[in-house]
Amino acid sequence: MKRRDFINWVGLGLVASSLPIAIAACSSETDISASARSQEWKKVGTVADLDKTGQLLAENSPVGAVLVVGTSKNAASLIAVNPTCTHKGCTVAWQAKTNNFICPCHDAAFAADGKVQKKPAEKSLRTYLAKIEGNDVLVKTA
Repeated sequence: MKRRDFINWVGLGLVASSLPIAIAACSSETDISASARSQEWKKVGTVADLDKTGQLLAENSPVGAVLVVGTSKNAASLIAVNPTCTHKGCTVAWQAKTNNFICPCHDAAFAADGKVQKKPAEKSLRTYLAKIEGNDVLVKTA
């Protein structure tokens, strides 16, 4: 074996043996803190905004885009989803008469729980838990 080949093999061995340590050092703490933060309740708006139309669209909330449907009078039945259609990314709209979300771009339909009812969308909308505390509307990852 030539000296160059030997040095290449030793170098490759050192890199390969230290890779698991580097991955563990980089990911363990950040994964835990990120998952803990995603489980916290985040404010997305106010009760006054929700009660105006029965809908609250918060496009730049701490959890991303959120559409909360309902009123403070019936806070136990609040619905909260990411309103971005999983087909082409348009913003879905709540249809109270049919109790579903409709995409205005390609007529995809989603049930109140975010599940696809009518294609072309194939993935469900992301859902959130929602509650009212004082004058604030809060959501967290379901």
